[in-house]
Amino acid sequence: MRRHALFLLGLACLPWLHEVARAAGESSLTRGVIGAMAESGSSSRDTRRRAIEAIPFNRMPAAERRLAEQAIERTTLYRRLPTASIACDAALLDFVLSKPETLVEVWRVLGISRLTFDPVAAGQWRLSDGYGTVGVVQLLHHERGDRGGLYVFHGRGAYDGPLAPKQLTGSCLVVLRYTTDADAATGRQRQSVQIDAFLDVDGMGLEIVTRSLQPLIVHSAASNLHEISLFMSQFAAAAVRNPAAVSRIADRMTRSTPADRTTLVALASGRQAATAAVQGPGAEQVQAELAARWMTTDQLDALQKR
Repeated sequence: MRRHALFLLGLACLPWLHEVARAAGESSLTRGVIGAMAESGSSSRDTRRRAIEAIPFNRMPAAERRLAEQAIERTTLYRRLPTASIACDAALLDFVLSKPETLVEVWRVLGISRLTFDPVAAGQWRLSDGYGTVGVVQLLHHERGDRGGLYVFHGRGAYDGPLAPKQLTGSCLVVLRYTTDADAATGRQRQSVQIDAFLDVDGMGLEIVTRSLQPLIVHSAASNLHEISLFMSQFAAAAVRNPAAVSRIADRMTRSTPADRTTLVALASGRQAATAAVQGPGAEQVQAELAARWMTTDQLDALQKR
């Protein structure tokens, strides 16, 4: 059940450019599960209306509010993704959403992605998947409360590669909400994540997008969200079980600051510090366990050449 490497905000930022839906070796069971997830989302007018009404425009800075409103006005395709569940503390999810480059670098260290997500300013990142997709992502607004949080991202990107006859460009607004509950079995927190995505495809009308691109967009977005949620749950579980091993993996995250590396492991493990020796598998075994479900970068390269 191996799938393509993950695309953090690519679940809504130009997701049709990411061939995760075509991953080699995907089982019929996996296709059925992801297909069912995609069908459980919604693009209805009523869902879209309620999603827009719930965006806190009045609490956003003027410039960010205008950018969000323009994105909604120009939307070619709207989609509410099926709700995802992540077994981790809210503090870890908040940290990863505020500093997505840390999770992306974990994938790089594990050898399952060539994606880069580099900070260029406070709340802004430049991304590249290594296969022709580039873009810029901005955090427009975020709120946190006792029972959950809200993040509003804006992304603009382009694809120039063999999957399209000419360069494709587009933008999106991603509204992510999460609510926190306790897992009855483990006692740890579990986060329910809901995403509303407003996508604009430059130069393509609604009819073309609906007929030709919507099935792939919906499938890819649901698949990416599912895989990201699964990975975060597995990463948090590994950190709880053996924080020392995960800390040694984090030491290889050379693009992140030492403070961010320490915070990531501490939040994932639920400990103030994650350097004490703990019995369990070593860093190499934990790395293998975390990467086992996903393709290596060499496998991804081979897939691109087909």
